[in-house]
Amino acid sequence: MTSAHSNAPSSAPSRVSGGVIHIRTRQTSHFTVLANRLAQRAGSAVTVGVAAYILSLPDGAPITIDALCTHFAEGKKAIAEALRELEDEGWLERRVERGPRGRIITRTFAYDLPGSSPEPAREADPAPVHEPEPQPEPPPTSAPVPRATAPDPQATDLLARLHHRDRRLLLSEREIAALAPAVADWLDRGVSPQEVTATLTTRLPARINRRPARLLAHRLVTLRPPACTSPPPEPDRPPVVPLQNCDGCERAFRADRAGRCRDCRVPPSAARPAA
Repeated sequence: MTSAHSNAPSSAPSRVSGGVIHIRTRQTSHFTVLANRLAQRAGSAVTVGVAAYILSLPDGAPITIDALCTHFAEGKKAIAEALRELEDEGWLERRVERGPRGRIITRTFAYDLPGSSPEPAREADPAPVHEPEPQPEPPPTSAPVPRATAPDPQATDLLARLHHRDRRLLLSEREIAALAPAVADWLDRGVSPQEVTATLTTRLPARINRRPARLLAHRLVTLRPPACTSPPPEPDRPPVVPLQNCDGCERAFRADRAGRCRDCRVPPSAARPAA
């Protein structure tokens, strides 16, 4: 009698009576380590999948909503919600920085574990570095040393008052100085301080797990209005009636044409002599 043979890989006897049994394979390249905190995260599977995909990408790879939609079958709304959840929980961090020539840029950091510090990149078998011989220092000159531009006072005051609207939005001096250029850019685009405050404080998540500055920086970049190309139209005003000098009493009054004021006008009946 011939017995049936299974094509499944053989494994050591397991005491597990039900559920999943793992067949482990040791990998030495082209793999990504995921924390159980992320892989077993309760909630949307899209959020876990987006996080795992981002962590598997090399540095410099684009992770915009459009770039992610080219990989995943879900739409932009689901991808945007996944990115928002990852940022709120600390898996992603967006920093608003000033690039060359004062241009505001956004850098995105992906953490394999929230709260960890970024580590320097490791290179295998680095080539020896030959340091150049020390050169004599140039003589001092009288050229002025450039100073950092002071933050816009209106922008810093707006950021410092956010915690009056929501106590969770208490920012440090360093965070205010980092966010002030983006707020000043909004003000330069014609947005009023009240509108900027409303954009930063309304519809906040129920829980803010990390520093609120990162959430505010994300809103200042993603919700930035277009540049103002022309001044706002002035409201319609009624035409101003010119002043005239009364032909009778020389008193000034407003009228479209010269003549007498109301007090000097004599009705036709009063001009007739009494019978």
